[in-house]
Amino acid sequence: MDDKINPVHYCQGNVECIEALEACLEREQFVGYLRGQVVKYIWRLGLKDAPAIDAAKAQWYCDKLVEVLSRDDCT
Repeated sequence: MDDKINPVHYCQGNVECIEALEACLEREQFVGYLRGQVVKYIWRLGLKDAPAIDAAKAQWYCDKLVEVLSRDDCT
């Protein structure tokens, strides 16, 4: 079954695109990117994909944002 939230085409070899982005951006830039993605998917809710898919994508990026911020707070 095709994953509509995190499809296989976001992975090249053993590296996921989100991991490559995090590695090449400064912390503040990556946090900004994640925040922007959350806003984007909420903004377009139901205009491109089904509303539940857009909401799930926003949630995926929000969860990633929480993960990054929590990791940084613990160091």
